[in-house]
Amino acid sequence: MAADRMTPLQESETRRKAAEDAKKNKNTVVRTDEEKATRKERVEKAKDALKRSANTKGDHVPPARLALKEFLRNLNEPKQPDDARFEAMVEAPFKAPPKKKNNRY
Repeated sequence: MAADRMTPLQESETRRKAAEDAKKNKNTVVRTDEEKATRKERVEKAKDALKRSANTKGDHVPPARLALKEFLRNLNEPKQPDDARFEAMVEAPFKAPPKKKNNRY
């Protein structure tokens, strides 16, 4: 039973090799300069919209700000909103939704 145990040096070497292997197997995402510029521009726009909407009032503002925060949190996820959807997210805190029509007579 004592022969089955590893020495502390062997344990650390095993952990180091495992970490090295994990690093080699990690899928690295290579982004072009154009993609980097687009991402940077979107981050700047989202942060600017969050700053400008900090004192904005209305029922539509908190969900819109939450969407922008989620966008920034999930920036490295593969699925990102298209340009039109992103622009709508940036403008959402500043545009009140249209009022519902009441057809009662």
